[in-house]
Amino acid sequence: MKVFILLLLLPVLGFSQNTLSIKVNNVGSINGSVKVAVYDSDEAFLSFDHVLKANSVAAHKGSVVLHIPNLPPGEYALAVFHDENDNGKLDTNWLGIPKEKVAFSNAKMKTFGPPKYRECTFKMSSDYEIHIDL
Repeated sequence: MKVFILLLLLPVLGFSQNTLSIKVNNVGSINGSVKVAVYDSDEAFLSFDHVLKANSVAAHKGSVVLHIPNLPPGEYALAVFHDENDNGKLDTNWLGIPKEKVAFSNAKMKTFGPPKYRECTFKMSSDYEIHIDL
């Protein structure tokens, strides 16, 4: 009987969905919103057209928490930015350098551009919490 119940639960256990909680620190003001994008491949990383999942919350000076539900176990990378003017995009100067604060999971902005996908990845096999500093 126990084996039968285990066999029935195997498909459910294999496709379990998890919640990713992202605590974003060093939010500079209450203006706008804080946005997060979740990526699951190097090819998709930092492409607005290939975001796996996204979420945003109203900005609060200090810290905010965002949740991404229903993620299967896997490897992910995050890009976060404080959209201070709430126009839905990351504002940059004429050189393409962000004018709004931006951050990534497990890596920082480099002198000549953003980090690579591999530098930002983390593995998730259950509910997961990550802290990111803007």
